[in-house]
Amino acid sequence: MQDAVARPGYDVPVGVLEGRVVGLSGLTVSLSGLCDFTGVGDRVSIFGLDGRETIAEIVAFRADLAIAMPYGSLEGIGSGCKATFQLFDQEQRRKRAGGTLVVNASWTGRVLDPMGRPIDGRGPLLPGGTPQRLHASPPDAALRARLGPRIDLGVRALNLFATCRQGQRLGLFAGSGVGKSTLMGMLARNTACDVAVIALVGERGREVREFVEDDLGPEGLAKSVVVVATSDTSPLMRREAAYTAMAAAEYFRDQGKSVLLLMDSVTRFCQALREIGLSSGEPPATRGYPPSVFAELPRLLERAGPGLAGADGKAGQITAMFSVLVEGDDHNEPVTDAVRGILDGHVVMERRIAESGRYPAINVLRSLSRTVPGCNSAAENALVQEARADLSTWDEMQDMVRLGAYRQGTDPKVDKAIRVAPAIEDVLRQGRGEKATLEESFAALRTALSKSGSA
Repeated sequence: MQDAVARPGYDVPVGVLEGRVVGLSGLTVSLSGLCDFTGVGDRVSIFGLDGRETIAEIVAFRADLAIAMPYGSLEGIGSGCKATFQLFDQEQRRKRAGGTLVVNASWTGRVLDPMGRPIDGRGPLLPGGTPQRLHASPPDAALRARLGPRIDLGVRALNLFATCRQGQRLGLFAGSGVGKSTLMGMLARNTACDVAVIALVGERGREVREFVEDDLGPEGLAKSVVVVATSDTSPLMRREAAYTAMAAAEYFRDQGKSVLLLMDSVTRFCQALREIGLSSGEPPATRGYPPSVFAELPRLLERAGPGLAGADGKAGQITAMFSVLVEGDDHNEPVTDAVRGILDGHVVMERRIAESGRYPAINVLRSLSRTVPGCNSAAENALVQEARADLSTWDEMQDMVRLGAYRQGTDPKVDKAIRVAPAIEDVLRQGRGEKATLEESFAALRTALSKSGSA
């Protein structure tokens, strides 16, 4: 079977251009004889000393040399090796620019690599019809549909304190080991959507199967397309995992479906872009990230969200959750800061909460959705505001209470927070296999606040 990305439309080239390897440096290969007909982003084939073909992407030009980075290993490639580039007419070249993916609705339940090839041992994939561009532009802002109705995420902490609408984009900011993968698996299983597309970018190899079988489970996998690039793959493959997942999500959105896109993680996507940029000669800037990283980031994230409105004013939606690995628990590091400014809200997970044994370890006081209060009723907003106030008071006073420095009856607000905070924490605690609808979430919070006699 042909690669879903490399040969999307089964179109025939009008010719083949041949060049030679004249140098290798780090992760890149210098090619002569290809400059006149190639551009950045074009794919070439390099044939090693053993005859093995390696696909590479042109990432830069220096004088009369094309600088290419392989999608696989450089092993076996040496000076003088042949490199070829397939020539297409202008129309086909425009369609193929940056690569394409021919998605089929039957891909749900499958695990793919970034080139659109199955890696789950369940046989080949059926190719789709119209190719989806991997590096497509976001929908025209003036023609894009508005956000859809409120969406049920199936997780109480998010339904209550980061309520979302269809087509909204949220960032999940977390350090390592705080239950991020478990939460994403819960979202894939519990969210009220038609299809889930999951990108695992730079994931540890041993954790992929654990995520698919344990966190996602048969129920979640049945409605999901999973795209995987492990940490040992080339930076181009890790980058392509994000683009392949986005293209698949756009395909289902264009069919009018409600799509959930989960990407873990944007940080590793940016790290892959950094490796590509530095290898192609770009100067480092903030924390070693070249400027192109922060130019490319919004181009990817803005593609999620509502599609173009149809004649009836309706459109498919991509509701997205992009995880950000907070390096050193620093929420002001460059990638975290850039992503937070692009998205429509953020969810913060904290190690302190995970260490206390409450999962999901979401700090609801530091998490917010930009569509609140508009997506809730007045009564629901009042309920959430009251709970936030009580949790904030408890957060400020809990050390004094535990030390015995606070005397009950001194402040009614503190007295109330002492009564209801444990009950609210119980509402936020949720097991991996537990699902809570929006209605059940607000009912549970109302019951917790009733302990103060106010709800």
